[in-house]
Amino acid sequence: MLRALAVDDERPSLEELLYLLNADPRIGSAEGAGDATEALRRINRALESGPAGPEAIDVVFLDINMPGLDGLDLARLLSGFAKPPLVVFVTAHEDFAVQAFDLKAVDYVLKPVRKERLAEAVRRAAERTDTGPRIPVHEPDPDHIPVELGGVTRFVAVDDITHVEAQGDYARLHTDKGSHLVRIPLSTLEERWRSRGFVRIHRRHLVALRHIGELRLDAGTVSVLVGDEELQVSRRHARELRDLLMRRP
Repeated sequence: MLRALAVDDERPSLEELLYLLNADPRIGSAEGAGDATEALRRINRALESGPAGPEAIDVVFLDINMPGLDGLDLARLLSGFAKPPLVVFVTAHEDFAVQAFDLKAVDYVLKPVRKERLAEAVRRAAERTDTGPRIPVHEPDPDHIPVELGGVTRFVAVDDITHVEAQGDYARLHTDKGSHLVRIPLSTLEERWRSRGFVRIHRRHLVALRHIGELRLDAGTVSVLVGDEELQVSRRHARELRDLLMRRP
């Protein structure tokens, strides 16, 4: 059973998070802290008591925007510990996702927190600590990919994705209507979507062949036009890309 610490300076948000955590059967105990400084004191006491001690903490559910020491600051401090607790960020802001996963966060949950989404974060934490019952993971829909927007999960059609950009442990999916950040490495999407016409053109970019409007050659450099955006093609991928475009129906 996971022992959790929830950290949020807004009391209603903290109480709601604690309510949801305590309702999850994989959570053995959940306590709250009103700011990062208080949380750090509790985590230090937990580490001093040892992994089997009465104050031990397995995972911290951490808000980001807090006065004084914020959530990212606390996570950076914890990353320097020998055996820190796992961190799940719980925030109303999507903008910090890349920084969060650079800090090895288990998950990044957007507010308002939904029970199902928080349960997924708890599942990931439980798997990292090998505690609690495993919940079977269903095969993903090959034609769609789930993304989060304002705390709501939506499903984006793979055929609507024009290109993908690597951002740390995340990938940003671009469509004609906007972009979405997902916690999947670019290499994984490259392998998964190769048969759907996606091709790597650069260490940072994966592009859907059907969305390439132009191939441009200029003084030895190669680029492609995808919608209104021009993307550079690395030398190692240029020949393969030209061959694929020549064979494109």
